[in-house]
Amino acid sequence: MPDRLDELAELKETVRRGPDPAATERQHAKGKLTAHERIELLLDEGSFTEVEALRRHRATGFGLEDRRPYSDGVITGWGTVHGRTVFVYAHDFRIFGGALGEAHAEKIHKVMDLAMAAGVPLVSLNDGAGARIQEGVSALAGYGGIFQRNTAASGVIPQISVMLGPCAGGAAYSPALTDFVFMVRETSQMFITGPDVVQAVTGEQVSQNGLGGADVHAEVSGVAAFAYDDEAECLEDVRYLLSMLPANNREQPPAVPSLDSAERSTAALLDIVPADANRAYDVRAVIEEIVDDGEYLEVQERWAPNIVCALARLGGDVVGIVANNPGALAGVLDIHASEKAARFVQFCDAFNIPLVTLVDVPGFLPGVDQEHGGIIRHGAKLLYAYCNATVPRIQVIMRKAYGGAYIVMDSRSIGADLSLAWPGNEIAVMGAEGAANVIFRREIAAADEPDAVREQKIKEYRAELMHPLYAAERGLVDDVIDPARTRAVLIRSLVMLRHKYAALPSRKHGNPPA
Repeated sequence: MPDRLDELAELKETVRRGPDPAATERQHAKGKLTAHERIELLLDEGSFTEVEALRRHRATGFGLEDRRPYSDGVITGWGTVHGRTVFVYAHDFRIFGGALGEAHAEKIHKVMDLAMAAGVPLVSLNDGAGARIQEGVSALAGYGGIFQRNTAASGVIPQISVMLGPCAGGAAYSPALTDFVFMVRETSQMFITGPDVVQAVTGEQVSQNGLGGADVHAEVSGVAAFAYDDEAECLEDVRYLLSMLPANNREQPPAVPSLDSAERSTAALLDIVPADANRAYDVRAVIEEIVDDGEYLEVQERWAPNIVCALARLGGDVVGIVANNPGALAGVLDIHASEKAARFVQFCDAFNIPLVTLVDVPGFLPGVDQEHGGIIRHGAKLLYAYCNATVPRIQVIMRKAYGGAYIVMDSRSIGADLSLAWPGNEIAVMGAEGAANVIFRREIAAADEPDAVREQKIKEYRAELMHPLYAAERGLVDDVIDPARTRAVLIRSLVMLRHKYAALPSRKHGNPPA
């Protein structure tokens, strides 16, 4: 037995080092870590337990029978992040370029099934060349099994995809099915058809990064929620994200003691948010002032910047914040902003994260491109997400809230538990200028001094229908509060709503706008 144990230990160490030292050097030369090095950065020190390290494929043909490395190109197992269990799989690019074959896929299926059974998050560290061509349809079926499990786990356990190398073809659909996609600049790419195919079919010449690099997916497509310059920084933020998420949809997000007083004044908001509704500001400064210690994690920061979605803590409890950002496109809702916020709202609702919505919205973005692009159905996605959410929901109207955008941004009429407003709020069908031009169009046109009459009618409309107490008088706003009390009121309200229960109608599933 001692001899066998020595042989086993030597074999496992050989498997860990990889099949070829030169392959490890090539990986490092590209600025990339090995699969085991990545797992060590992600998990707490010494916590990783590997499964099926000695698995080998059984395929034959095209020389595969002579190349049967242990692990088959993917490292699978579990460990802890901040002491909480997490399952992980990591492609090993040194073996078959991380390409997926039958045995490779079955290892991934195993940890996905275990993560679901244990009710803990799953993190995939992706660095593979797609399906293993030599194994044919067996490799494709392996991807099908992954996609099916991604879908079954959606809304049940958090799923995080970390892109650390190429991900082409059908392989790109697994990350797209997960909750968050992290990417590293220069080394990671995602696309369905590569640059060579694009050039052959369309004649367009584009590099891999230009087609599907981290910046493209962070700014243009919205596929990537986060983009980083190096793997260490990326994996550190994966750990930070996991620290704010529950293990599964049956648990509450982890709370931590907060040294930031719940009664702390937020009087700085009076200087951050201009009284003039037409002046821009960055709503991130508002979020920073309100949340614990000014810390938050923004999701999809560079895509659709006219709306900000972030995870933060209030009184030590995790909340999801959705905020119009007047610093970009005046904070209007458009196609991309609606999609971004809808998915974030759905995620928070799935994992019991209360929602705080900060409203300063002039409406939906007008234009032919928006209408032809489907702003109606895309805007309806956000409406559907809020209407379907059963977590605690609090709306804070900071300045303007006009038209359908006011309704969509979690108004009382679609189920917000509480609606709060600052004294400068303007809630109306549209701005006073536009309303006066419609209502008094003929009177203004017939006047000797139309500009003077227009200004008078604007003042009348604002005084009659847009004064700060109008919505409160009608029960559409629960309270008009001092901005300096925003943090304190939010924390008290969230404590009150902590055990909220709301049942949905019995149904197989809804049919949200596509």
